[in-house]
Parts: sequence; C-alpha cells; structure tokens
Amino acid sequence: MKTSEIDRKFDNGEDVLDHFDLDQAKRPNLKNKRVNVDFPSWMVQSLDKEAKRLGVTRQSLIKLWLADKLEEKTAV
Repeated sequence: MKTSEIDRKFDNGEDVLDHFDLDQAKRPNLKNKRVNVDFPSWMVQSLDKEAKRLGVTRQSLIKLWLADKLEEKTAV
C-alpha cells in the first residue's frame, strides 16, 4: 500500500495500525543513561518530602521536574 493511501485512510479516521509492524517500532532518544548527581542533605530531605506528598519516588520527582524545565526552555 502506498503512503498516500495510508495518509488518506488516517485522515478519514480509519484504523491504519494493521499496516505497521509495531513489534519493530522504536522511539528514539528514550534509552536510559545513568548519571550521578550529588545533592546537599537539605535538598534531599526537601525532595523526599515533596515526593512523599505527591506519592512518587524521589527519582520520579527529579525526572518530572527536569523534564518540565527542559520543555519550558524548548518552548521559548
């Protein structure tokens, strides 16, 4: 099937997923890379307090805040 036909079907709201092998799909730039960051103890305590308030882990909170900040920068 030509891409123009898939585009037409998609634009008409038809399901086009049957035309793709989703087992082979990849999302670029999502591979994890470990980094180490040293924080002062007061900052870790504040992070832990906020993470507990939100019901998430410290790592998740840091990732969320960093992602938000980076999105702000790229939106400008």
